[in-house]
Amino acid sequence: MTDYETIVYVERESVARLMVTALQAHGFTPREITDGGLPGIGAGLTGKGLAIAVPTHEARDAQPLAEALLKDMLDR
Repeated sequence: MTDYETIVYVERESVARLMVTALQAHGFTPREITDGGLPGIGAGLTGKGLAIAVPTHEARDAQPLAEALLKDMLDR
């Protein structure tokens, strides 16, 4: 079983799905965002947002990319 590490939290599900796709395009293997949230609650029930997680051995390289992508997405 692969251990995953959260590299960034995002508030909206649409941004989370884009982040997963962008990380995959760069060769990383992030955990898929699962359906099952409540309508209108984009950040989940934790208050932190939706976790973007990658295998632990990828986290060191994926985190700076994810943070840069998220900054770019939110600045628009």
